[in-house]
Amino acid sequence: MEPKNLTGVSEFLLLGLSEDPELQPLLFGMFLSMYTVTVLGNLLIILTISSDPHLHTPMYFFIWFLSFADIGFTSTTIPKMLLNIHTHLRIISYVGCLNQLCFLMFFGCMDNLLLTVMAYDRFVAICHPLHYPVIINTYMCGLLILVSFFLSVLDSQLHYLMMSLLTFCTEAEIPHFYCDPSQLLKLACTDKATKNLLVYCVGAIFGGVPVSGILFSYTRIISSILRIPSSGGRYKAFSTCGSHLSVVFLFYGTGIGVYLSSAVSTSLKSGAATSVMYSVVTPMLNPFIYSLRNKDIKRALQKLFSRSA
Repeated sequence: MEPKNLTGVSEFLLLGLSEDPELQPLLFGMFLSMYTVTVLGNLLIILTISSDPHLHTPMYFFIWFLSFADIGFTSTTIPKMLLNIHTHLRIISYVGCLNQLCFLMFFGCMDNLLLTVMAYDRFVAICHPLHYPVIINTYMCGLLILVSFFLSVLDSQLHYLMMSLLTFCTEAEIPHFYCDPSQLLKLACTDKATKNLLVYCVGAIFGGVPVSGILFSYTRIISSILRIPSSGGRYKAFSTCGSHLSVVFLFYGTGIGVYLSSAVSTSLKSGAATSVMYSVVTPMLNPFIYSLRNKDIKRALQKLFSRSA
């Protein structure tokens, strides 16, 4: 469905991180490097899991989709930013902005829900180990991925619909390197109270519920681990969810940091600078966390490299 532009605004100006011409080559090189590392690192995780039969288990099945979502998340924003820097044009069309917002919400929600699914997987593995093969079977894995996919589509379409109903003023400058929904709300010149409420309600549902699920899962996991008599057993049980816990802290920690910095700071571009951690650095670091903290993936990587050599 084509969005109906109620204002005549046909394009937006993405101000990016800096307008200083001397910084543009540095920004281009830095973001190109980070994007390349992100794509190659996550593709390597996908290839490693796909090629090793020992990794065809529910946990690595979810990691496979998380890596795919991370590639999509960064590919929604960074290539456009690199193109803007290279061509010295910071324009994005009205339709292009809404499409970018739609894909950004989809992959961001997918990341969020996959982390929740992985927390549930660890909860069942540690708290109900004997029932794990029965509960987390092939059918359940596929169902969890499908539910995550359709909920992500719903979240992205709700954001798309709400933003397409906004009426924008002639001032169409976005102090960001992508079409951030909060910035679009600030640009709108209509009564934004209802739409603000809707956006935050949708965010609370699609963000708050997964976080609650993760907190519940880890509360039960920690309770179960503390009941294990031997310290070796406790360490072994906790090490199985160490990588996931690191990614959860990184994902939500940077997300909360972006929210707090934008709420406290009066600078329009402070949110853009801090969101780099959330939208670029986190997807880049995830493959390193899973490869460095996981013996199975390290072993599979060694096999993959020795086979190719």
